[in-house]
Amino acid sequence: MPPHKRQQSNAMLYTLIAFVGLFMAAATAAIIFYVKSEDYKTKEEAASSKILEIASPQEQTRLGSIVGTRLGTRQNQKTWFGTLAVHLDSALTLVTGTIPQDTNAKAKLDTALQEVEKAIALAQEYVTLADADPNTIGLTTLIADLKTELDNKIAAALTLQNQLAETQQTWQDARAAMLQKEDLLQAEKNILQQQVNAITADYDKLRTVLEQTTDQRVQNVMTQLDEEKANRDQLNQDLLKTQAQLGLVEERMKAAQEKVAAIMPPPDSNAPAMVSDGKIILVDLHTKIVHINKGSDDHVYQGLTFAVHDKNAPLPKDGKGKAEIEVFDVQKTISAARIINADARRPILRNDVISNLIWDADKKNVFVIAGDFNLDNKGGVDDDAVIRMKALIEKWGARVDDAVSVDTDFLILGNRPAVLRKPTFEQIEIDPQAMDKYEASVQARDNYDKILSQAQNLWIPIFTYDRFLNFTGYKQQSANAGAF
Repeated sequence: MPPHKRQQSNAMLYTLIAFVGLFMAAATAAIIFYVKSEDYKTKEEAASSKILEIASPQEQTRLGSIVGTRLGTRQNQKTWFGTLAVHLDSALTLVTGTIPQDTNAKAKLDTALQEVEKAIALAQEYVTLADADPNTIGLTTLIADLKTELDNKIAAALTLQNQLAETQQTWQDARAAMLQKEDLLQAEKNILQQQVNAITADYDKLRTVLEQTTDQRVQNVMTQLDEEKANRDQLNQDLLKTQAQLGLVEERMKAAQEKVAAIMPPPDSNAPAMVSDGKIILVDLHTKIVHINKGSDDHVYQGLTFAVHDKNAPLPKDGKGKAEIEVFDVQKTISAARIINADARRPILRNDVISNLIWDADKKNVFVIAGDFNLDNKGGVDDDAVIRMKALIEKWGARVDDAVSVDTDFLILGNRPAVLRKPTFEQIEIDPQAMDKYEASVQARDNYDKILSQAQNLWIPIFTYDRFLNFTGYKQQSANAGAF
């Protein structure tokens, strides 16, 4: 073959080979493109399906109005879904008051529903809820209902407070009127009593004249005596009427106090006596000497007695301690005392408390004494008992008044005075003072009842003789000669 023919054949062969190679490369590229296209199409369909699961096409176009502005900066901006999750956590924080745990939205919502159910359960104790479903009631509605209930309770409390203030003012007015009326009636009673005493004295004089005159004068005097006796009877009736009026006023006062007590219970009248005055700071049972934390700076002096009580227990109502001590050495801030009487089963311990009803380091207590007492334990009534007890109380730094008042701190009450049998005319003839003695016994009994009633009305602590001795630590000493 000629050379130019061979060269031409080679060029065609190369061209054909190149064409076949390009075709195969194009076919391969087309196949690869097709495979990639199908893969992308599959991924696109899967992505579209997932997007549809997250949001419909209508919702996708309204993401801004549904979610709001996306959070974050332009360089680090959150997705719509991330922004929605942040808003959901913020809403749950408002409901529960805590930062939600990193769980799914359903778990977070269940936690919020549990907290709402708890709030509804608590709220149902105070308000009536027609629908207690946490999905429908709403916390704002619940809070509004509670606010309404709270306003109602506050208004009711203010109303009760105003009623209490009005009742207290009524009681105070009634008490003031009663006291004023009582004073007037007492003054009127005293005047009538003086008149009765004067008539009795005139009667005694007429009787003396009667026994020393003639028959005619006897008859005239007897007539006059009968008239005076009638006058005396009338005065006695007036006195009884006055006493009845006084009793009526006291009953009204008692009714007013019961009304006040129904709203505001009365204070514990024994509270002032149930306070200790000091404590034991050192104990020497071998020498029977203790030291207390009170001295001359607290107005402690030799001979002062105290009752000793357990340190970890309240003072007993009867005032009886486990021991009694008497001060014999006084320093500036401490004092030494000897043990007078003690219970071997309950030894005195450090920090045990001491008390004396009469003595007080800061003020002078005011006492009133009423009734009959037997200080010598010999039976009968000691006529000078009140005078002797008054001397002891004043010696220990307190004061004794004759009548109960708002300044009275304690009342020491003895036995109720007995009223003598009213004397007959024959007994008066034998003993001209019999009627005076009878009236004196009635007056003593009435004075006792009046003092007791006033103390109860003013909630003043009332002590029997034995309880008084227990609270002063003077029970053992009172049996000694010259104790009063």
